[in-house]
Amino acid sequence: MSGLPKFLLRRLAYLIPQLFGILLLSFCLIKTIPGNPAVLMLGPMAQPDSIAALTKRLGLDQPLPVQFLIYLKDLAHGDLGTSWQTTRPVLSDLIDRFPATIELVTFGLLVAILIGVPLGILSAMRQKSVTARIAELYGLVTGALPDFWIGLLLIFVFYTILGWAPAPLGRIDIAVIAPPTVTGFLTIDSLLDGNLDAFFSAISHLVLPVLTLGLINAGPIMKMTHSTMERMLQSDFSRFEVMSGLPRRLVMRHALHNALPPILTIISVLYGFLLGGAVLVEIVFSWGGAGQYAVQGVLNADIYPVLGFVLFAAVFSLFVYLLVDIAYFLLDPRIGR
Repeated sequence: MSGLPKFLLRRLAYLIPQLFGILLLSFCLIKTIPGNPAVLMLGPMAQPDSIAALTKRLGLDQPLPVQFLIYLKDLAHGDLGTSWQTTRPVLSDLIDRFPATIELVTFGLLVAILIGVPLGILSAMRQKSVTARIAELYGLVTGALPDFWIGLLLIFVFYTILGWAPAPLGRIDIAVIAPPTVTGFLTIDSLLDGNLDAFFSAISHLVLPVLTLGLINAGPIMKMTHSTMERMLQSDFSRFEVMSGLPRRLVMRHALHNALPPILTIISVLYGFLLGGAVLVEIVFSWGGAGQYAVQGVLNADIYPVLGFVLFAAVFSLFVYLLVDIAYFLLDPRIGR
């Protein structure tokens, strides 16, 4: 643990260059979106003089490097721009919407872990069993099916046919009073407020989208767990433990401990990927999260919501990767040398 502060400082030194590179690349790519925001803001009947004046006021007549420098200057003052769709600061919109996305992808990833890790371990232990064959088939199927199709199928079965699930319209029933915002997670905020009606309503709306993300993303976790556990169980130290007469549970525990770094890596990558990957699921279930907000910005040439979402997602992903690096260090302090 003595080398942990030095290890953290070295990792934190990379964050600013990484954020700058992400912002630069995102800004350049977003600027390739066709359409003039000034035209969309003023409408199709706007006069050319009005469009030119608004374009100049927004700084869109400046060269691309100048526009990027202006954006960085505003960003340094905490200004992420204003969305012309909502007429609100992008920072306020994202603060309101980002927790909804984080809640969705967090529970989705937890379901994926609960499915993928045990299946991977069991298939590695019993390579020619029925469980291993089912796991292999499951990995192939989840890699081929799009998540929005799974979401639509679940809605058709559990809402349209069986009537077990609520309507896929948002995070909570319209008739239920939402709890005061503390964390942004409706499940947690409703418990903090003691509002059980809101809690059960939020859980019921979470089930289908979370199950959609969990079923799809359990496949990569299962494959990584299976391959790493299989390699560890066939390694020399595991064979030596078996020949020494150690209990199989202890051998499996040691193998899993050594297999954790690759598993943590794929989980952290999926966590960051889900922020953008859950966009279609948010649209299917009318979730109202940050991903859906960013897609609306792309469709309407509203660049500041898109850039704000990219910045929030980048900061969140880098923070997750930092936590994974700390977990690596705790599992094997030699990594920090």
